[in-house]
Amino acid sequence: MSENVTSEPVKMPGKYELIAELSKFFPQENSSTVIGTGDDASVIEPNDNQMVTSSKVFVENVHFDLTYFPLRHLGYKLATVVFADVLAMNAVPSQLLVNIAVSDRFDLKMVSEILSGVSACCETVHADLVGLDLTTSPRELVISMTAIGECEPARLCTRKGADENELICVSGDFAAAYTGLLLLEREKKVFEKNPGAQPDFTGMDYLLRRQLKPEPRLDIIEKLRQEDVLPTAMTNVSDGLASAVMQICKASHKGCVLFEEKLPMTELTFVTLKDLDIVHTVAALNGGDDYELMFTIKQADFEKIKKVENVSIIGYIKEEAAGYHLITGDNVQVPLRAQGFQHS
Repeated sequence: MSENVTSEPVKMPGKYELIAELSKFFPQENSSTVIGTGDDASVIEPNDNQMVTSSKVFVENVHFDLTYFPLRHLGYKLATVVFADVLAMNAVPSQLLVNIAVSDRFDLKMVSEILSGVSACCETVHADLVGLDLTTSPRELVISMTAIGECEPARLCTRKGADENELICVSGDFAAAYTGLLLLEREKKVFEKNPGAQPDFTGMDYLLRRQLKPEPRLDIIEKLRQEDVLPTAMTNVSDGLASAVMQICKASHKGCVLFEEKLPMTELTFVTLKDLDIVHTVAALNGGDDYELMFTIKQADFEKIKKVENVSIIGYIKEEAAGYHLITGDNVQVPLRAQGFQHS
């Protein structure tokens, strides 16, 4: 099941020449990038915009499993994860810094595969690589990334700012990535018992893609600007819808109501979860790895938001004392709880 075979290990001698060679994957696009890689430090000049940053560390067998993760997809996904936090501030990604620690299980081709995925994601959001470092690890692959973005001060969005009666909106659909993970983990167990077995993912391409290669939602940020919609609060949906909406509510000192029938989900996700004997609403509220955007808007922007594709209105903001609730399909109000997504 795994295609990640080693041959030539990455060694420290010649590291700077190696970094210079790998950096060729990343042409610079942004005027705010003064100096990228190739010097002691990068130089960024964001002009009159505010700089937004997000930094994360990813550890093999904690945040990803190389049994089923293509290295190019891994690079793309990890870049998406850090860019998602920048986008969740209504900012536009502009730069990325990457640090990789590898053991002698990895050869230069494998490192190049990871970086080719990072490069593809940078190209998607028009971000420049401005930092790249390689070092050794005893065994597990460890990757850290720092994303930098820019935002006009008047457009910056935080989790704080939602007000009563405002609409709760989300991009994309939910639980597909979680469902894809369940399928991958199921087939991994089969593979461990019988290494000769071939996984059967017929018709499941969308679910696997949502788990292995989620897309950064720069398109949503651009469409909101095109329609002159300025969210009042915004966050990244990485640990399920319940966690995301409660983060906004807690920061804004408000309550909320979500409608079960409004939670966006594909038919494939719904049917697959049913086959796995998992309640689809629970998966949407508490599954992970969606990396979609949740934001609140004023009711006056209702007609505008209808013009933005791939955005759904799933509820509204209430007073803080109202708490957090879900209205089920049979019109029953139940408390909303955030179990959160835990990496295996």
